Amino acid sequence: MSTTAKTNEIPDRKLKPVQINNKSVKKYPWPIAFYRTSVGKKYAMAISGIVLLGFVLSHMVGNLKMYLGAQTFDHYAEFLREMGEPLFPRTVLLWGVRLVLIGAFIIHFHCAYALTMQNRRARKPADGYQSPRDYIAASFASRTMRWGGIIILLFLIWHLADLTWGWANPDFVRGEAYANVTASLQRIPVTILYIAANIALGFHIAHGAWSIFQSLGINNPKYNAARRIFARGFAAVIVLGNISFPIAIQLGIVG
Repeated sequence: MSTTAKTNEIPDRKLKPVQINNKSVKKYPWPIAFYRTSVGKKYAMAISGIVLLGFVLSHMVGNLKMYLGAQTFDHYAEFLREMGEPLFPRTVLLWGVRLVLIGAFIIHFHCAYALTMQNRRARKPADGYQSPRDYIAASFASRTMRWGGIIILLFLIWHLADLTWGWANPDFVRGEAYANVTASLQRIPVTILYIAANIALGFHIAHGAWSIFQSLGINNPKYNAARRIFARGFAAVIVLGNISFPIAIQLGIVG
């Protein structure tokens, strides 16, 4: 008897590529792709924060004209509406500035929320347990910023309803900026709200102005003292300047 050796024959077929995921990877333009990363959000938050800090400073400086009297302050308010004339129609440039600020605020708020959620997931241990001490130490600054941001947002909406739209000011007269401000801040509850909101704004600015440098990669121990002085000094100037208005009106210095 003869034995025949059995040979293992491999079928002649083409190997199919393994499909790892049914979803196709969507490519985004570079700015959007960069923004979707945590580094991109930090940069976007820092840049939008600089825009908002510039507005807060210019807004406070402009309001200092209240101390020069009604005519000067009303002329300043009218100038804001007429910016760009005759090259641009009335209020067009003002609305351009407003749209930039709205965009900066939306980006800033979205980045803050997204980074907070990301940090919260990263801090959560695998077993789901986190000691209260670690939670307080790691999250105090972020929780303060989050609640401060919500307070500022709510105050901003009310502030617009009070002095821009006139819904919250029974004595509002369109175009009479000085009279509207003095009539609003003569109300003691409004004065208390205004001061409390600006204190919250001060804490937000103090931490935010410090964080801007770190988000942009400017984080050298040699400059930390200067960063701290700048952040606290900037916040103090804004808060003292803003709360001086309701105090001056309540004391009869203005209006």
